[in-house]
Amino acid sequence: MDVNMIGPALALGLGCLGSAIGCGIAGMASHGVMSRVDENHGKFIGMSALPSSQAIYGFVLMIIMANAVRGGSLPATSAIGIGTSVGLAVMVSAIYQGMCAATGIQASAKQPAIYGKCFAALGIVESFSLFAFVFALLLI
Repeated sequence: MDVNMIGPALALGLGCLGSAIGCGIAGMASHGVMSRVDENHGKFIGMSALPSSQAIYGFVLMIIMANAVRGGSLPATSAIGIGTSVGLAVMVSAIYQGMCAATGIQASAKQPAIYGKCFAALGIVESFSLFAFVFALLLI
């Protein structure tokens, strides 16, 4: 096992873990709402998929970090620190985005007119994972 790749693996693993939990939370809410609403199920599914973007940030960060470690410009210990801290930030962001999507799904089932407005809160939560991602790129 190459211990130099622990940091990149943490960035990917934590990002994917958070996305899975967030999508799971929102997906459960989507299923519950679809059982009570007769139409527009696709929009609930779409909202429940939003936390998956954090897995993409983890994937891109893993590739960039792995190349930097292999190239010698990023020490393995620094990669572990970056991978852990940014991975946790991305993971928590994805989980809370899933919770926020769940409440948005439930609210828009009762009042369909507010569906678009629910994306504002989802975007705000997403921005924190983007901040963490960009700051990681600056550190690398």
